[in-house]
Amino acid sequence: MPGLARAAPARQNAASDNDTPGGEVSDDSILIGKSRRDDGLAEETLLLRRANRHGLVAGATGTGKTVTLQTLAEGFSNAGVPVFAADIKGDLSGVSQPGDSKKPFVERAAEIGIPYAPDDYPVVFWDLFGRKGHPIRATVSEIGPLLLSRLLDLNDTQEGVLNIAFRLADEEGLLLLDLKDLRSLLAFVAENAKQLSSVYGNVSKASVGAIQRQLLVLENQGGEAFLGEPALDIRDLMRTDRTGRGTINLLAAEELMATPRLYATFLLWLLSELFETLPEVGDPDKPVLVFFFDEAHLLFDDAPKVLLDTIERVVRLIRSKGVGVYFVTQNPLDLPDEVLGQLGNRVQHALRAFTPRDQRAVRAAAETFRQNETFAVATAITELRVGEALVSTLDAKGAPRVVERTLVAPPMARVGPATDTERDRIVRTSPLAGRYDTSVDRESAYEILARRAEEALREETISEEKGGLLDALGGFFGVGNGGGSRGSRGRLTTGQRVAREVTRTVVNRVAGQAAADIGRAIGGRTGSTVGRAIVRGMLGGMLRR
Repeated sequence: MPGLARAAPARQNAASDNDTPGGEVSDDSILIGKSRRDDGLAEETLLLRRANRHGLVAGATGTGKTVTLQTLAEGFSNAGVPVFAADIKGDLSGVSQPGDSKKPFVERAAEIGIPYAPDDYPVVFWDLFGRKGHPIRATVSEIGPLLLSRLLDLNDTQEGVLNIAFRLADEEGLLLLDLKDLRSLLAFVAENAKQLSSVYGNVSKASVGAIQRQLLVLENQGGEAFLGEPALDIRDLMRTDRTGRGTINLLAAEELMATPRLYATFLLWLLSELFETLPEVGDPDKPVLVFFFDEAHLLFDDAPKVLLDTIERVVRLIRSKGVGVYFVTQNPLDLPDEVLGQLGNRVQHALRAFTPRDQRAVRAAAETFRQNETFAVATAITELRVGEALVSTLDAKGAPRVVERTLVAPPMARVGPATDTERDRIVRTSPLAGRYDTSVDRESAYEILARRAEEALREETISEEKGGLLDALGGFFGVGNGGGSRGSRGRLTTGQRVAREVTRTVVNRVAGQAAADIGRAIGGRTGSTVGRAIVRGMLGGMLRR
């Protein structure tokens, strides 16, 4: 990866000159904000070597979560750490532009004693649909049957059939790259359901049909654009610019949020790819990538237990790959306890305690902090103003610090969306321009299965042409190239129907000629009647087929 980590920005170094308790801002930490204590302002920081212990940014709508996310993203970028974040409302795109010195942010900077210095950051825009950034694609094989079942909302039986289809693709050497590959494979599974059931267990054509219908729904939602090639190279998310600042990768999610299952499945796939691709590094001096998962509740809503177990395992183990995962959500109760317990760095904005569930959330959030004897944490959570938060991060030994009531430092880039013109310019001049913009359709399951079907039809046609009348007659009697009867083989193919009609015509002619010959041999009207009766007895069954 190009570049070296740039030194901490001016606003962080300036803050470290303030001789106050807790002043730890240096090149190995980033500034979150400042808390007010009896002896003055104290800096609340996040140690880079503990940033891979994951984190949580929570709070009600309008309390400042997005601004906090941008402050953290800027801090990581300045430290040379690449960032990936979903831009739910388009507001984060402004991090690519210099700050516009909005009065609230200038005043907040002055209040906590840091200089306000407008700055912009290296940004790469991504979009699953390819409209507001570089397209992101993954192959069907990379997604796998578990995540695909979640994406398609399949029941257990349908998921089982999908697993059989993936197993068959592996054994037959069929690449599953895009939706048409998966459709072709499922059609093949349906046609051979009886044979596959004897090997893998029950394969229901009804289940295959249900999966096909869900694929149609996914296609109508635009999911087809996500499945295919060129697939995303994870290393392209882990770049630094020429000055050593980490790239901030922003996923355009305004349109994507209309299909929340696709959103959640994509981000979970991305986490899984990072986990499977990156080497073990233990606890590095700084993360190799920080991943912000906004609207995190979508990942866990209605998720089956096997998927929840997978998420918990990935979150628990991915820190040893040097990846920090930060969940952004309104309510800490949105996350399972098993996941919540692994989040060591926490920024809690205000919560509203209007309902019993809200009150439980306040108590739960308060209990997860290391308590501060100078104020009641549960009460403070409901009193925090916009831009203020309760902050507790891990110290050098990995233990949580005492929670502090903190005014979050303002971002130095623009807070608000970039214009379409600004976004287009960044996409055109991106170091990844042209790498993912054009889809690739190489030979895969669809082409292979289509070729096999064409070859089988050609061989059948050649066989019928060579076999002539005897093969056709054999087919009607269940022997020879014709195979079994309708009852044993099911619906006739087009080739078989044509052969049947040709044979019927030939046999009728032969039968007529035979009846006439027999009649002449016997003589008279009686001979003709007897001749026709004999022929009907011999060939009548065949002529009725």
